Amino acid sequence: MKGIVQERFGPPDVLELVDIDRPEVSAGEVLVRVRAAALNPYDWHMMRGDPYVARLMGGVGLTRPKCRVAGIDVAGHVESVGPDVRGLRPGDEVLGFCHGSFAEYARTTEDLLVRKPAGLTFEQAAAVPMAAVTALRGIRTVGGVRAGRRVLVNGAAGGVGTFAVQIATGLNAEVTGVCGTRNLDLVRSLGAAHVVDHTREDFTAGPERYDVILDNVGNHPLSRLRRVLAPAGTLVANGGGSPGRLFGAVGSMLGVIAVDGFVRQRLRTILPSAPAGPTQEDLLAVTSLIEAGGLTPVVGQSYALADTAEGLRQLEQGHTRGKAVITVA
Repeated sequence: MKGIVQERFGPPDVLELVDIDRPEVSAGEVLVRVRAAALNPYDWHMMRGDPYVARLMGGVGLTRPKCRVAGIDVAGHVESVGPDVRGLRPGDEVLGFCHGSFAEYARTTEDLLVRKPAGLTFEQAAAVPMAAVTALRGIRTVGGVRAGRRVLVNGAAGGVGTFAVQIATGLNAEVTGVCGTRNLDLVRSLGAAHVVDHTREDFTAGPERYDVILDNVGNHPLSRLRRVLAPAGTLVANGGGSPGRLFGAVGSMLGVIAVDGFVRQRLRTILPSAPAGPTQEDLLAVTSLIEAGGLTPVVGQSYALADTAEGLRQLEQGHTRGKAVITVA
């Protein structure tokens, strides 16, 4: 089978489309025939081994990638199942989390897959797992958003942001989305009551105060974000930082945690792997919202498997809107 492989850390050029062996499944595992996979900031962090501190925390690899085949979000058909798999059978259409999803076949465990909503294409389904779960945790679980709350989503046109605006709107919050000029209409169409063009206006300099801020960008100092946060408001920091840094987003998040104990405002972080990794319950929660008509994936760009490196290059440079996905013929 074909797969995107990297033998060393580095820029997108380290990725190669090569012939590799098809994975074999064991007890509790599922082999997925990949139809589409999403591109995430997670993927280029793994590609570059960035930030360096992440290499010491496990899961990435110290001097070379721990996982040779890239990718984490998947949508496709169940090809085969191992012993003890009870809820899925060959032919089922699924979405979920699957290491090595930038390939024609990928292996994962049953508890990291759910059935694909019938109304979604495979490209839309692949856009769901990491971004939608992160948005749900940031808005509902960590942010505690409820009706009437004033919510600001920084990076509202990105993968997590497009889901977050819809989820907060569905909770009857008053949502402000921050994005670039070309994405203002998109963010409005997702339910934002107000939009801020970050190329013309700094939302941290305005008079408005927000009950919850979900920051997907990390381009403002913590002191500036706290300035527009209500006295008892909640800041949810989701990443930020840039490639090549020693600590990157990890350092920014540690700073948020350190300040939290000294202020009245609630300063929180949200990582897709926290507190106990993505779960099937997370996936069921977001697919339930999709099936109820309250959540629609936004797919901005689509690339062939052979063009995965170019897709990650564009993602790394911030040139995507919504989710970028890989289609596997």
